[in-house]
Amino acid sequence: MAGFRNGRGRDNRPPQQQPQQAPYGYNAAPPPHPQQQWGRQAPQGGGYDGEPEYFGDPYGAQQQQQQHYAANTPGHTQMFSVNEDPYGAGAEYRAGSAPAPTGPRLPWKALLSGIVLRPAPTFLQMRDHAVWGPALTVTFLYGLLAIFGFDKARDEAINATLSTAIPYVLMTGVGFVVAGLILGAVTHTLARQLGGDGRWQPTVGLSMLIMSITDAPRLVFALFLGGENGLVQVIGWVTWLAAGALFTTMISRSHDLPWPKALGASAIQLVALLSLIKLGTL
Repeated sequence: MAGFRNGRGRDNRPPQQQPQQAPYGYNAAPPPHPQQQWGRQAPQGGGYDGEPEYFGDPYGAQQQQQQHYAANTPGHTQMFSVNEDPYGAGAEYRAGSAPAPTGPRLPWKALLSGIVLRPAPTFLQMRDHAVWGPALTVTFLYGLLAIFGFDKARDEAINATLSTAIPYVLMTGVGFVVAGLILGAVTHTLARQLGGDGRWQPTVGLSMLIMSITDAPRLVFALFLGGENGLVQVIGWVTWLAAGALFTTMISRSHDLPWPKALGASAIQLVALLSLIKLGTL
C-alpha cells in the first residue's frame, strides 16, 4: 500500500482502484423519508428510483398526532373549515343582550298588579309577550274617565245632552288609545336607536299601561275635587315622577339598556304626558 502513496501522503491510484467509502460517512444519519424531502412526492403505486415500495406510511400517524397536539396547545392556532363550528353548536352571545324571559305570559290581573308592586321582574318576564288586550282595554277606559279630570271638559260633558255626551266621551277614549299607540311607538323607536334590542309590541303595550295606571290616582281625586285642586296637583306631580321611573325600568328590562339611555328613550313620552294631561290641570 505504501507504493501507491507519494511523499505527501496522497493516494496516486486511479479512481477505479481507490477504496469505496460509505455513501453517508461514518455515523451518518440515514436519508430522510421520501415525503420529507424538498419538492419530492411519492409516485402513485410505486417507490422511487430503485427504492423498495413501502406498504403504509410509518411517519404519517406520528406527524398527524404531533400536528393535532400543537394545534390544540395554547399559543397555537387551530385549523378548521369555513362552514365548521370549532366551538360546537352553543348559543350565540350578543353583546348587550338580556336573559330570556323567566316565565310564561302573565294573566291580566297579575300583569296589572305586577306593574305596580314588582315592576322589574314583571317587565323582564313580559319583554317578549304582546299585551294588546290589557293595554287597549285599560287605556280606553282611562280615556273615558280622563275627560272628567279636566274642569272645563267635565262641565261641557255634564251639561250636554245624552246623545251629545256619549259620542264625545267615546271619542275621547279612542283619542287616548291613539295617543298611547303613537307615544309608545316613539319610545320604542328611540330605544332601538340608543342600542336597545326589544320588540315593539311589548314596548308599546306596556307603555300604554304605564301611562294609564300611573295617572289613575290623580284622575280619581280630580273626579271629585276638580283638576285645579292643590291636592290633585301634588298627586299629579308625584304620579308623573312614578311614571318616569316605570318607563325607565320598562325600557331597561325590555331593551336591555342602562337606565340613562332608558330614561332618554322615554323622555319624549314623559314630556308629552306632562303637557297634555298633567299641565292641563296644574
